[in-house]
Amino acid sequence: MSHGNGMNQQRLSSVPSSIQTEDFWDATTSLEGLSSSENAGNEANERTSRFHFLDTCVRLYQAALKDDWLAAKAVIDMYPDAVSYPITRKKDTVLHIAVAAERTAFVKELIKRMNSDDLALKNSHGNTAICFSAASGIVSIAEEMVNKNTELPLIRGSRGRTPLYMAALQGHRNMASYLYSVTTFERLTAPERIDILVAFISSDLYDVALDILKKDPELSTMKNTYGKIALQELAKKPSAIGSKSQLSIWETCLNSWFRGLIYNKALMGTIAYQLVDLLWKNVLLLPERDFMELVQDHSSFLFDAARSGNAEFLIILIRSYPDLIWSVDQNKRSIFHLALKYRQESVFSLIYELGAIKGIIALYTDHYNNNMLHLAGQIAPPDRLNIISGAALQLQRELLWFKEIETIVQPSYTKMVNLDQNKNPANTPWELFTETHEHLQKEGEKWMKDTANYSMLVATLIATVVFTAAFTIPGGNNQDLGTPIFLRNKWFMAFFISDAVTFLFSSTAILIFLSILTSRYAEEDFLQSLPARLLLGLIALFISIAGMVVAFSVTCFLVYHNETPSVPLAIIGSAGIPVTLFLVLHYRLWADIFHSTYRSRFLFRPREARLF
Repeated sequence: MSHGNGMNQQRLSSVPSSIQTEDFWDATTSLEGLSSSENAGNEANERTSRFHFLDTCVRLYQAALKDDWLAAKAVIDMYPDAVSYPITRKKDTVLHIAVAAERTAFVKELIKRMNSDDLALKNSHGNTAICFSAASGIVSIAEEMVNKNTELPLIRGSRGRTPLYMAALQGHRNMASYLYSVTTFERLTAPERIDILVAFISSDLYDVALDILKKDPELSTMKNTYGKIALQELAKKPSAIGSKSQLSIWETCLNSWFRGLIYNKALMGTIAYQLVDLLWKNVLLLPERDFMELVQDHSSFLFDAARSGNAEFLIILIRSYPDLIWSVDQNKRSIFHLALKYRQESVFSLIYELGAIKGIIALYTDHYNNNMLHLAGQIAPPDRLNIISGAALQLQRELLWFKEIETIVQPSYTKMVNLDQNKNPANTPWELFTETHEHLQKEGEKWMKDTANYSMLVATLIATVVFTAAFTIPGGNNQDLGTPIFLRNKWFMAFFISDAVTFLFSSTAILIFLSILTSRYAEEDFLQSLPARLLLGLIALFISIAGMVVAFSVTCFLVYHNETPSVPLAIIGSAGIPVTLFLVLHYRLWADIFHSTYRSRFLFRPREARLF
């Protein structure tokens, strides 16, 4: 490429110096340091240079940004070599600007006026135009440039990075897949390969990452620029790893032939599983000493997986090397202790598949004498608390964790005192729970009372309305007998039954919400009593709302169907809107209450074995 750069310099030297922007930038900078007399003597030259700069380079810059090829063509026709001029202080050419602005049609026309070496010109940061294309993700622009100069994918840009690495880092699937297909893998250095592999994993492009690993299995144990191995990056992606089932021949062929065009989350999950499996198998092939050294030096991938809830990742590793269950971090905490601390039930539930080993691991204490129950007594991280609706249900989930761990640790651990930062005796597990959850308990009480108050207000209004409706019945009463005029009409019976059901359930809801307001709000009440009452109250309220809507719809049909039948039909058709809206808006709350209160036994104990 040095020959090409020399040619460009020769071409640029044939252009009048007044329109060479590089000279203009240098002249402008040097003028700032001259004396007044010297400066005055150069003012004329500066004005001339600036005029030609505005006449050529700025016009090219604006044309590239506006996608105005005709304006750029006019300048290039006058100065053919302007295609290789640096037109900014950062030495960007017009191609750099057009590619950065994603002007595809402009770029295609511009490339026709350039030779292959022009496409390899770098700006002051060392980036070629294809580096900008890699960052933007416009594949058609990259294709045009590579068709003109096949060496572009291997020309390093800023900090020695390849365009392929830049595209992978930005997460541009189609661009990264294309550049991977036109980059000669064998001409990449080992450090570049591992950086690219980790970048693909970081951007969830697992199909290409798997292909890279198959080409160079030694990357499994190599560190990237930041000292990380590929497993460490995958450990932080709990939602990435899917089914372990192999891809079918058809899926494999499609993925191979049309990489970048076909993307399916389930497919990527399967490929991610295969990627972890292959990485770990390659690590296990190391000599015992090298293997233990790598695991000790990069053990964070185990604990990162536990913190993030990456159960599938840990299952793959532990199945092949069960001794990992005994690993502890610098604080002497196992993967199960960390899963407990960060409330990752998918990881923690694996402990139930270990038999008697579960009790041994439960004996572990950390540097501050915290046993498992102390970790359960600490409040959960905010990101794990906030997946539950409302402070009361959040406290309930915390209590579920604490009660579950009580069944695992030995009885004496419930009274064990941990140490504070100064290594002085501090709290028992329950004392720690009460202290750290005091604010959450107050918020839970406020949330529960507010919810009960608002719901009771609605239930009271409904009860009042339907009670009144029972004595102001549609059609009125027979003046002689005092019986309803529509007594023998089947629609009247439907009205009466729905009105009665509504009144009974709204009254029930009032009583339930009243019991919530008068509760003592101790910690144990949040475990089952209060959530169960709230769920029953909301169900009763929902039934009363549905009954009220039915009663209203039946009344409309009963009174108006003979005169204007279309009106009651329209009302009945739209009557389901408020009921559906109430159900949709409260579904998440109902699901959380039901799941935490009645399905909590499945929260920690899996229904089927996953580990062995």
